[in-house]
Amino acid sequence: MINKFLKKNNPNRVIILGKTGFIASNLISLLKKNKIKFISLSSKDINLLSQSSSNKLNNIIKKNDSLVFISSIAPVKNYSMFLKNIIMCKNFLNLKVLNNISHFIYISSDAVYSDSKNLISEKSKTDPDSLHGIMHITREKLFKNYFKKNISILRPTLIYGETDPHNGYGPNKFIRDIKNKKQLSIFGNGEEKRDHVWIQDVVNIIYLCLIYRFIGTLNIVSGKIISFSKIANIIINYSKKNIKLNKIERTGPMPHNGYRAFDNKLLIKTFNYKFNDFKKVLKSIYKNYK
Repeated sequence: MINKFLKKNNPNRVIILGKTGFIASNLISLLKKNKIKFISLSSKDINLLSQSSSNKLNNIIKKNDSLVFISSIAPVKNYSMFLKNIIMCKNFLNLKVLNNISHFIYISSDAVYSDSKNLISEKSKTDPDSLHGIMHITREKLFKNYFKKNISILRPTLIYGETDPHNGYGPNKFIRDIKNKKQLSIFGNGEEKRDHVWIQDVVNIIYLCLIYRFIGTLNIVSGKIISFSKIANIIINYSKKNIKLNKIERTGPMPHNGYRAFDNKLLIKTFNYKFNDFKKVLKSIYKNYK
């Protein structure tokens, strides 16, 4: 049951900034399925690095639009990338029609949180030491400064799914390596424990925030952790092949000290959301891989 304080209120229209990304493309499919009016814009349509190009949004954003801001240059690896992300934010906030936006959703990241041996919740310390995390927390603060009463900040953790373009270390890469007959490698003993969320769960939650006009901050996390070695072995079992894991010696410390676990009580309390089973989703992705 949805929290009794939330009332269903379908958006008049949704504007998505970041049309071609992993999250946006899946969100677009969900909006189409549910017949929600939307307009999606890529950097080719609106270049947020340019104020003159950004100003085109003044003729696009209409009264009572909901806007999902996904546009970013990520992951941030240097100061130039960091600055470009802030410029994108600045150019957007310089628009004249921002008051037309009735609901603003910013897709941030769990990278904003400081490392902790305890469960991380929405109230946990946000003092990141990575440029990527610093970028997101800076943009969060800039957006919150303007959209004080109508902003949702959503912080997904590691996302996996069939159409992931990044081929990031973890489920996506492991499946693709086996299917493409490449060596399956893990760092160290693959002992790091992390939370992983399926892309469909991510966009389902964004959709719920849209249609119920959720205001506040939510972590998009399953609340469960699993080691990379266990993920690799699960996929190897699905393959029914005699595959030996290649262990790559670490050249630096484990990210987040090898442990990053989340409390998702607020998400469950808000939407009573039930995440798809990790192993079942992995099996389906592996089986249907093209």
